[in-house]
Amino acid sequence: MKKLLVIPFLAAIFFASCKKNTDTVSTEVTYSVPTITVNGDQYFSINVGGSLPSVSATAYDSFYKASYPVVIDASTLDNTTPGLYIVNIKSSNKYGMVGSTGVYVAVTNIDPAIDLSGNYKRVSNNAPAVVTKLANGLYRTSNISGALSGGSEGYFVQIDDTTIQVPSQESATFGTLYAINSSVHMAVGDTSYQYILEPSSTFAQSLRVFQKQ
Repeated sequence: MKKLLVIPFLAAIFFASCKKNTDTVSTEVTYSVPTITVNGDQYFSINVGGSLPSVSATAYDSFYKASYPVVIDASTLDNTTPGLYIVNIKSSNKYGMVGSTGVYVAVTNIDPAIDLSGNYKRVSNNAPAVVTKLANGLYRTSNISGALSGGSEGYFVQIDDTTIQVPSQESATFGTLYAINSSVHMAVGDTSYQYILEPSSTFAQSLRVFQKQ
């Protein structure tokens, strides 16, 4: 009698174990988003009150091998206020998966002859930063945080002879960041820019000064 009872009990355990393993099998889901290609310039500069030049882009999803229409959203651009704005470009495939990119637009009346590009070092630690002029008043720095290692690219715009602006932007290393207390100093043989990076939860609240070499 015991032997007859033990056999179905073990069979029940084996069946339950098999059922549990079957339930935990995962299914891999593959999805794709359109890749957006901007035709022509991705960096613009306009005077205060000026109009955004024509922006053209295409979207293609290589997984589904199909092209999709793009939507250019210029609602974020305020051409009456000096600053740096990102005009978003989006496209969705047939399943609603969205790809996005953007073009950078500087709104400034700064003299086009001014050029802040060059090699800089952060004063506190000698971390290098290469500043590249992309359009009138619009610049990209190779090291926005001034870190000795693990730095990240960032963008800023020169508003006037003493002011720069580092607007909210996505950083590959730090996520969303922006700056306060931003300024620039220009003199023959003595050019520098500085700011305090936010948010405070990510960055120490110290003034970051970059001196042109």
